[in-house]
Amino acid sequence: MYQHKMEKDIRCPLEYGLEVFGGKWKSRVICVLAEKKILRYSEIRKEMTNITDAVLATTLKELIAYGIVNRKQYDEIPPRVEYSLTEKGVSVVPILQRICSWSGAYHKEDNEHALLQCQRCDYNQNK
Repeated sequence: MYQHKMEKDIRCPLEYGLEVFGGKWKSRVICVLAEKKILRYSEIRKEMTNITDAVLATTLKELIAYGIVNRKQYDEIPPRVEYSLTEKGVSVVPILQRICSWSGAYHKEDNEHALLQCQRCDYNQNK
């Protein structure tokens, strides 16, 4: 994982929140795990569209470092690793749903090209 040369200067809780679940992929991974509960790496990869293995691996590592995602490795042959949301990760889901709800009021949706997890998002059911 890339290490910044200087420590981030986060002075506001909002900045911390955006650092934790902001960006293109973090919120998508959180939403997929919120819906599916427990997934292996390859299953997460199938749920995501247009994400490279390097970006997915980095995203998962960052979410694990922030305590949003839990990684459980089983001592089996072949090795098995499962990912799920932590309690902290589950607590982020309603926030992301509220952001989706707000965005839905101002962003014109392209339902034909909407991500599968976005099509099943709770905010769509409440419209």
